Amino acid sequence: MTVHFIGAGPGAADLLTVRAVELLRRCPVCLYPGTYLDPEVIAHCAPGTELIDTQRLDLDEITGHLVRATAAGRDVARLCSGDTSLYSALTEQTRRLDAAGVPWDITPGVPAYAAAAALLGTELTVPEVVQSVVLTRMQARSTAMPDSEALSGFARTGATLALHLAVTRTRELAAELAEYYGPGCPVAVVYRASQPEQMVLRGTLADIADQVEAAGLRQAAVILVGRALDPGAPCVQSHLYDPARDRAHLTG
Repeated sequence: MTVHFIGAGPGAADLLTVRAVELLRRCPVCLYPGTYLDPEVIAHCAPGTELIDTQRLDLDEITGHLVRATAAGRDVARLCSGDTSLYSALTEQTRRLDAAGVPWDITPGVPAYAAAAALLGTELTVPEVVQSVVLTRMQARSTAMPDSEALSGFARTGATLALHLAVTRTRELAAELAEYYGPGCPVAVVYRASQPEQMVLRGTLADIADQVEAAGLRQAAVILVGRALDPGAPCVQSHLYDPARDRAHLTG
């Protein structure tokens, strides 16, 4: 029996991978983060599936459910919001499963920042404007950030920033980032991208905090910062698709 960690994507039921849907249909037990998912995601589960909402469970309780289910001969679907590679507590859970001798595997999902960029109609890497994306978060009532990962250090690069778990500190981060990107730098805050209640706020580092506070956003939002979000930003042709590129040596 296996615990299947599944990236549930940004929350929309039709943004799961085919593999994810197949696993949900055949696993008799499903643990899911009720805070972040559209209920339609759970509708992929078969009738009679044991559904366990993890939003009020600690890691010991979650692990207990996983171990007991597999010991009883039942496969488990363990849904994680977004993609399993980002802020999913995957490492903590899999190490506990390893210690208990429980097999597990991973099915990736659509990350929240990618869903946010899609909703904005924005590429986060624009040729000769910005070619790097930094995925990070702010510390509030949460796990401490390493000293080497100060927001100012990332800001100095000029990369596009995708900030998770940070919407309650929008005013603070906007003030800090304005020192490096300038107060007029474009910002977008995307709340529950792909879900029925999705919301998009567009502005600059000078005014985005006012918009976030007026909207009352407190969770489930991604903040994107950088010049790539400016629809008027200059854009050259990338080398890969440049009509002037010599393609005579290419094969296939």
